[in-house]
Amino acid sequence: MSNNPEKKGMSAIDFFCIGFGAIVGVGWAVAINGWMANSGGPIPAAIGYLLCLLIMVPFGLVYAELVPMLPVAGGGAAFAYAAFGEKVSFLSGWAAFGGFVFIIPWEAIQVTDVLGYLFPGLKAGDPMYTILGADVYLTTIIIGTIFTILLFLLNKKGLSSAAFIQKFLCVFLVAAGIIGAIAGIIGGDISNIQPIYENTTGANHSNLLGGAFSIMVTAAFFLAGFETIPQGIEEAGGDVKKVGSTVVMSVGLACVFYAVLLFCFGYAYPWQEFLTLDRPAASNMFKFIYEGGVGAGLYWLITIGALAGLFTTWNGFFTASANLLMAMGRSRMIPGWFAKQNKDGVAINGLYVVTLLSFIGPFAGANAIDTVTCFSAVAFILSWTLSALSLLKLRKDMPNIERPYKLATPIAYWAAIVGVLYFVASLIPGTPFYATTRAIVVFVIFMLVGFVLYAAAGNSRKQMSAHERMKNMFGDVDLDEMRKK
Repeated sequence: MSNNPEKKGMSAIDFFCIGFGAIVGVGWAVAINGWMANSGGPIPAAIGYLLCLLIMVPFGLVYAELVPMLPVAGGGAAFAYAAFGEKVSFLSGWAAFGGFVFIIPWEAIQVTDVLGYLFPGLKAGDPMYTILGADVYLTTIIIGTIFTILLFLLNKKGLSSAAFIQKFLCVFLVAAGIIGAIAGIIGGDISNIQPIYENTTGANHSNLLGGAFSIMVTAAFFLAGFETIPQGIEEAGGDVKKVGSTVVMSVGLACVFYAVLLFCFGYAYPWQEFLTLDRPAASNMFKFIYEGGVGAGLYWLITIGALAGLFTTWNGFFTASANLLMAMGRSRMIPGWFAKQNKDGVAINGLYVVTLLSFIGPFAGANAIDTVTCFSAVAFILSWTLSALSLLKLRKDMPNIERPYKLATPIAYWAAIVGVLYFVASLIPGTPFYATTRAIVVFVIFMLVGFVLYAAAGNSRKQMSAHERMKNMFGDVDLDEMRKK
């Protein structure tokens, strides 16, 4: 249970690659034309991600204090448990798990979709069926299943094994993005970003600022990868004092990375034409900007970078999801079956569940992506907001607990207030933040499923004392003793 610095010795660089790789993923290559369309152009979309710094960096700073203070699996669930008890902990943990676990089939959908564009033969012939208007083929289901099995086998060995692959893929996807940005500027023209703003989709905004705010409907989904850091900290070992800064760096640099690419790709090619390109749009664009081998080379570089990003996110959330289930199972917020670990300390039963859900992705079809994205964003915001409130509560209840990093109090209040406003606005139809009716319905159903699991664990929860449940969550950290100091 305790974090052991000698265990696997993961460095701050390892944690950064896990977090940043899980954040950046494939969005910069696959979803970037959708960001432009929904925001009214590359400029409002880029401004939107820069505005996200005002929200996401404070959340990152909240985690920078909480993670080294309570270095256990569970993340937001553990923080809320320490501050408010198990009911709020369950709410935070289950919401975070919803965000985590829906990302996994999202990645499975995307990898089969991207490969289908690269190799049209994969979607040759009649589809098996159509769901939500998208055709589903046997070949893409098989591919998604194979990749899911490979990721299961990799993560079954533990986070340090997965981190080695994560580091390599993270470096490659960042290099591909930087080269793509430079090539876009060299081959582009300032006229390509005109008009600066135009609502081409009928979205809920009528000016540039509204378009910028609309990016926040899904931004939480595309920036959520930093959550993989606190979920893996207990298993991996290493110097926890440096982990907090990696959380902030990963989320801050990801916002800037997205904003820069939006500007560079909008500069590279007329953005309204960019919207019509097949996915991955960022790859296909270069075949039109550069002729011959240069265009083809950039096409394959960006495409392979996109696939690397797919796997960094998919890989990062595999173990994070399983670890969160393990933490909740330990304290019997859900059945104790989820708490089981294998000889390598991996949350094996949680990993089985995550693998099963990943298998579902290729069967769901590409048109399920928008609903999954908006649902996950709402779920993450709820959990992060509860973490910010937990920090404020723990400042009062445990003023003397060791804090390797301490956030300025006004920023903690800012994170909590903005989080509440963000979450409420995502539920209000007609606002630029609205998460769509279908996503809200899925969110409600998912939370109800969680409440059923919470009730199912009721008997085993009663058989375990409150102190024992706390010890199962926090190990050697005695919260009751810390409150007395």
